[in-house]
Amino acid sequence: EDVDIPSRRVLITGATGLLGRAVFKEFNENNWNAVGCGYRRAQPRFEHINLLDSIAVHDIVHDFQPHVIVHCAAERRPDVVEGQPDAASQLNVSASANLAKEAAGVGAFLIYISTDYVFDGTSPPYKETDVPNPLNLYGKTKLEGEKAVLENNEETAVLRIPVLYGEVERLEESAVTVMFDKVQFSNKSANMDHWQQRFPTNVKDVAAVCRQLAEKRMLDPSIKGTFHWSGNEQMTKYEMACAIADAFNLPSSHLRPITDSPVVGALRPRNAQLDCSKLEMLGIGQRTPFRTGIKEALWPFLVDKRWRQTVFH
Repeated sequence: EDVDIPSRRVLITGATGLLGRAVFKEFNENNWNAVGCGYRRAQPRFEHINLLDSIAVHDIVHDFQPHVIVHCAAERRPDVVEGQPDAASQLNVSASANLAKEAAGVGAFLIYISTDYVFDGTSPPYKETDVPNPLNLYGKTKLEGEKAVLENNEETAVLRIPVLYGEVERLEESAVTVMFDKVQFSNKSANMDHWQQRFPTNVKDVAAVCRQLAEKRMLDPSIKGTFHWSGNEQMTKYEMACAIADAFNLPSSHLRPITDSPVVGALRPRNAQLDCSKLEMLGIGQRTPFRTGIKEALWPFLVDKRWRQTVFH
């Protein structure tokens, strides 16, 4: 075939965010015609779309006619959701419902990104069929979003994922990378949560799962419904911080494990481990070891440049 332009079209919302950038890159590098849209940081690379503007959403979906839409845009910071419940609900629920309708209108397969926080964390690991019971408003809005997309478009996949990390523009972009400053500045002790069990997951792996799911769906229309993907290394934030220190040969004796459940902020599930066997049975999945992925993500933010020279030169 002489056609250079990929015939498979994918639209990615939240393409400026931590996950969205990885998803855009993954599809783009694997022979998909990818269009990303964003809001605050969109230009010049991505389309500037306010997902709450139903006319703008209708126009881009109908103009581009995507085969697949990966909906990464969300308010995903639990403490922000508690403080701005209406805005969070508009983005996580109303905008998702509308996008599902538009996807149905052009026959697009929608992948809605959800969260392990739909579970209360009392009886892990969780299968897709287990009954959700979110503890915080973030989990509730994402669960309502799941219901809304499935009601408006049966041809949808809900993909639940846990805490993410990867190549960040700023350390605050991820609850994992944000710890790096506390790790690096070892002159003052830092309290680290050693209560909540997490499964840090690399955005590149989630992006690969989205693409594999999309490609399998192109061959098999029965691919839809709810799916789970997650890294398989169980770690508290304290253990992640120690692993980060270790990866960069930094001291960790100033890091102090706090084993009590946190008293401030939104409630969090103790252990919302996701069972990923459903995707694994389909031959879908990719996992980057935490040490490999975190080193890659964080070395640009390393303060001590001498270390960088020994490792990379």
